[in-house]
Amino acid sequence: MTSQIAATALAVFLLGATTASTAMAQEAPKAFNQCKACHKVEAGKNGVGPSLFGIFGHKLGQAPGFKYSEAHLKFAQQTVDEPFLTKYLADPKGTIPGNKMVFAGLKNPDDVKAVIAYLKTLK
Repeated sequence: MTSQIAATALAVFLLGATTASTAMAQEAPKAFNQCKACHKVEAGKNGVGPSLFGIFGHKLGQAPGFKYSEAHLKFAQQTVDEPFLTKYLADPKGTIPGNKMVFAGLKNPDDVKAVIAYLKTLK
């Protein structure tokens, strides 16, 4: 009987986690539409760009299976935090010169803040 209770509790937990993940993905700010053209938010799923799942608070260049540019790898010890993202999302080429990302950046500071807040939820 104990194993049935444990299995039921695990199933309820996993269902809740799946629902929470789905809800977060649905709450992406409009400005994130530009990001999702190349990036996925699911763990381990890279697009043209690396997965953004769990990136906040971690080091750059860590997405498994993604081939980063040499320019990006020079910044591999950089922690993806709010000050870095504020600068990078506004001017990717100026922040990491020579990176492969063709995106020119978010020009509206409110859009930058909204995308950063969203990235923090992707865990």
